[in-house]
Amino acid sequence: MAAITRGMRFRASVARAGDFLRDHQRAIRLLQWVIVVFYLVLLVVPAILPLPDRTASVFNHLTIVAQFAFWGVWWPFVLVSIPLLGRAWCGLFCPEGTLTEWASRHGRGGAIPRWMRWGGWPFVAFSLTTIYGQLVSVYQYPWAVAAVLGGSTVAAMGVGWLYGRDKRVWCKYLCPVSGVFNLLAKLAPWYYRVDAQAWRAPVRRVETINCAPLLPLRNMQGAAECHMCGRCSDYRGAITLSPRSPEAEIVRVAEGSGWQTMLIVFGLMGLAVGAFLWSASPWYVAIKQSLATWLVNHDIYWPLADNAPWFLLTHYPEVNDSFSWLDGAVILLFIFGAAVGVGGGVFAGLCCADRLLLACRQPGVRAADGRLLRSRLAGVHKLAQGLIPIAGAGVFLGLTATTLTLLQHEGVPTGWANPARFALLALALAWSLRFQWRLAGLRTPSPWRRLSAVAAVGLGLLPFIWAWVLFFVLW
Repeated sequence: MAAITRGMRFRASVARAGDFLRDHQRAIRLLQWVIVVFYLVLLVVPAILPLPDRTASVFNHLTIVAQFAFWGVWWPFVLVSIPLLGRAWCGLFCPEGTLTEWASRHGRGGAIPRWMRWGGWPFVAFSLTTIYGQLVSVYQYPWAVAAVLGGSTVAAMGVGWLYGRDKRVWCKYLCPVSGVFNLLAKLAPWYYRVDAQAWRAPVRRVETINCAPLLPLRNMQGAAECHMCGRCSDYRGAITLSPRSPEAEIVRVAEGSGWQTMLIVFGLMGLAVGAFLWSASPWYVAIKQSLATWLVNHDIYWPLADNAPWFLLTHYPEVNDSFSWLDGAVILLFIFGAAVGVGGGVFAGLCCADRLLLACRQPGVRAADGRLLRSRLAGVHKLAQGLIPIAGAGVFLGLTATTLTLLQHEGVPTGWANPARFALLALALAWSLRFQWRLAGLRTPSPWRRLSAVAAVGLGLLPFIWAWVLFFVLW
């Protein structure tokens, strides 16, 4: 009885937190604009300063401060915040979200075009931004940061001005990290629960709620797309910020889709791995040298020139850092090779697991959870949702490589890093395999079938795990 009472008190406290956000929207907007100013200063000022020399540090050069803020702290730990707090970053802090909503409030309010609703934009935007960032060395140079982050911000404001009225159309459809945040938010232990019965109850007066990310509040399930801004808390007495199991959405709600599977398997676990690993890989050097030798032997010299502009390829001759056209080509080859090799292995494991589970039922028969599989790959897409923990951990580990490099530059000991990295990787792997066990259990009661499916997924993950072993230990 005492445990039930404590649980009720905890749920009531969580609900009050949602109401607090609803009641303090003015303070939240003020905080958002403070963050916008801070963001713009770190984005613009370093771009007009001279490049730092080797003696520059976070204590004496704003460019290093911005580099550490963006790539050492902001992106890695925003990523961590999503499975802990849901997409609270998007709804409460994100400068692009604030600016695109402001532009939409004062813009022309056009209808959202059909092409923008295409489901593949999250994967395409993430892939293009990741690749372009590597080609222009976005982690090292302020002009590259201005091109990648600043270009995204300008595009967000442009889309906001053109489409919607007081909405975040950019965030919903085109933001390069929205798809990643959508996936990670499924692990959040909080969500806004909608009580269908309370929603249907007659009410005397209903105030208008501006759901900036354009969610259908009445039918909202899960936390994947919700920005956790609190504006709808207690709306019609039916929407309540509530605790839940971090596994609930993936197991009970999320079905997945082809584009989400592409983003998880070939984006986060394939292409991103190549983007993080190429600069440390001896394979990159060997491929480049072999191709350079072949080009020279055939009297083809233009690919060896490093005359590309900085906004296409890294070009900073004043610090002896310029990419040739060959460098750019080999970087692309390495990244796409990782997407096919690592992502392909993961996808093969998912397909094998799905085939093992398909053997448990006849075509057209419902799965063990009572639902019909809607397409040939529906089972693969559902299993892919279970890889979100390991996929997210991989991106976090890649981003924190820059954090550790910056810390080492400041003289901070980092001997603890590799044990911490492997501990995180092991925990994420264990959680993803647990998800596979539970998802397989929705389709078969047989423990041997479930174990076989989990083993197939585990084998498919071996190239992904080996890539990080190479990066952390062997290279």
